Amino acid sequence: MTAIVNLDVVLLNGTSGLDKATLGGKAWSIERMRALGMPVPPAFVLSSEVCKQYYDNDRQLPENVTAALPAAIAELENATDRQFGRGERPLLLSVRSGAAISMPGMMDTILNLGLNNDIEQFLAEHTGDVEFARDTRRRFVQQFENIVGTTPPDDPWQQLLHAIDAVFESWTGRRAVEYRRARGISDALGTAVTVQAMVFGNLDDRSGTGVLFTRNPLTGDPAPYGEWLVRGQGEDVVSGRLDARPIEQLGVDLPDVHYDLIAKAAVLERDRCDVQDIEYTVESGRLWLLQSRGAKRSPEATVRHAVQLQREGLISVDDALDRIQPEHIEFLVTQHVDLAVADSAAVVAEGKPACPGIAVGVVVTDVEEAERRAEAGEDVVLARPTTDPDDVATMAVAVAVLTEFGGSTSHAAVVCRELSVPCVVGCGDRTVTELAGQTVTVDATTGVVYPGALPVTAASERDDPDLSQLLLWTHADDSADGNPSLAERLRRRASLRLDPTSK
Repeated sequence: MTAIVNLDVVLLNGTSGLDKATLGGKAWSIERMRALGMPVPPAFVLSSEVCKQYYDNDRQLPENVTAALPAAIAELENATDRQFGRGERPLLLSVRSGAAISMPGMMDTILNLGLNNDIEQFLAEHTGDVEFARDTRRRFVQQFENIVGTTPPDDPWQQLLHAIDAVFESWTGRRAVEYRRARGISDALGTAVTVQAMVFGNLDDRSGTGVLFTRNPLTGDPAPYGEWLVRGQGEDVVSGRLDARPIEQLGVDLPDVHYDLIAKAAVLERDRCDVQDIEYTVESGRLWLLQSRGAKRSPEATVRHAVQLQREGLISVDDALDRIQPEHIEFLVTQHVDLAVADSAAVVAEGKPACPGIAVGVVVTDVEEAERRAEAGEDVVLARPTTDPDDVATMAVAVAVLTEFGGSTSHAAVVCRELSVPCVVGCGDRTVTELAGQTVTVDATTGVVYPGALPVTAASERDDPDLSQLLLWTHADDSADGNPSLAERLRRRASLRLDPTSK
């Protein structure tokens, strides 16, 4: 494979040398994993520059990009020994967004692209599984219709063009625009579009999909943490529609695959010098890595991971301190339910901790009502069966989020960790939504919801070994006046780094 079809369509074989701003985070990750010799399905990317050209060109793909697609697809065909849109060994594609700055769930993805009546029949004959072929096409049609807004055309090449347009269009979709505005991300960056050969977690009983964090993103524990869903595809895990199993179950089902995944995850963490969030698929017992990115994590995990990575020699003291904000410390030392009260309190719901923390508020199930009440100054706990990208604006103003379905790598979990909003998921059908109108205390550290407003207690910075370590690291930044808190030390440190002449 050559590295570049043209300056805008780049084959991801580990040799392009292009940066994340050009390739987008997802494609850059694929490129880096390929360079490390990881098992990654072959792919190419339409760079973020194409996104800018698309909007400058009255929302149409530039002709040079369209002309380059057949050569890029041919490279994927050669690498997989499959054919796109023809032949008895079908090549299906995923078409995924990927901006330079991670925006989880804010833009669109279409999987299993390339199916029509004939290709579905070829797929059934090639795999010997009619039900698999039918299920895969059902998934494709449903996703295509939801995202593109029309029934997929029979011509796979037209499907591809529609899908690319839809991903570029999602850059200016409401939820993506609101997400960028809330985080100060420039609208001018644009998104890349990654086109990748499909691998199938829904193929058989030795297939599945999941997400692995190299360390626990909730508590900061150094052990790997994640989920595994047999006979699933990535959207099943993210949507929360199906309950995935803990990553340890992969070790029971497919021990060799589990061992290989953990080993490769450790390599990726050392390469990036940070905790990784890894999407993977297993197809008939063969491991494939789809993406690796810096993990979104809770304030507690942010603090503990920074200290761990420094102790292990992966980052410096300055790097560790740079990763911790004063707000992380304040969250960690103030958010604890009084255990004496909690032990005697009733429990109205219980699920999986997804983003630790404590919150007290009134349960609201409608997103528009929740936004109105939050804007009026009320503390609102958003309770939903599951969340989706359209709920993000409401999640950002809620004091906590509860869901009835989904696991710790579902949409609600991932977004709440980024927002530092306490979150409990998978509480069970018609549990949290029936609490509408009630005031509750959400203990998202343990996954328990209590009735009423329970008191909280504060932790001591000097009783916690990680916080004590941070106190020692920031001792040199102390001023002569008093003994400032750790959060205040970090603020002073940031101020000094911005203006070394300040006192």
